[in-house]
Amino acid sequence: MKRLTRKWRRRSRDHELSLPTRDDPSLDDSRPIDTQEQEEMVRSFERSQAQQSLFWRTVFAGFLLCFVAFLIYSIFQQASSPWELRFHAYFIEDIHSWMVILADWVAVLACSMAIFGLVRNSTHRRQWLWYSCFTSIPLAVFWLYYMLRMPRFRWDVLWLPLGPLSGAGICLYVDHLLNESSEEVKKLRAYMYAYKAN
Repeated sequence: MKRLTRKWRRRSRDHELSLPTRDDPSLDDSRPIDTQEQEEMVRSFERSQAQQSLFWRTVFAGFLLCFVAFLIYSIFQQASSPWELRFHAYFIEDIHSWMVILADWVAVLACSMAIFGLVRNSTHRRQWLWYSCFTSIPLAVFWLYYMLRMPRFRWDVLWLPLGPLSGAGICLYVDHLLNESSEEVKKLRAYMYAYKAN
């Protein structure tokens, strides 16, 4: 009896380790899948896409939120003790303090619109991202104008004109990529076929 048990165990182990063959019907890729299997597969892709979309939107909104917090700190510093921050002090000769504060508030507004556009779950989300881009363009022109008037160009303040604009542009690009992947999943649902078993 022990010999028979050993033989049976050895055979079952060998069967588990053997390569699949074309005769195995469970491993046949060419067989059509039924409607319920298709539905489960498409639902799993939709769930995965929704989770990925939420994750990446939250990540980029978080980055912009940190930038907004830094800008608010900058506004507070400029209002309480003007020109103390080095990146504002470069412009002490050319700009009034209230203009710097106003420019920083415009940057906060542009970043807030981008955040709103990223996390909002509606069809108008893309409009908010475009509003953010359009708000950032005059701000970038403002800062670049005063940066070019300085006797020496300061590369360490290049984030002033390009920060909100690049943030809005990156958010627009991320939204575009996530919408493309969502469209691919919708196409997959449209390609589902009616399986008829013989």
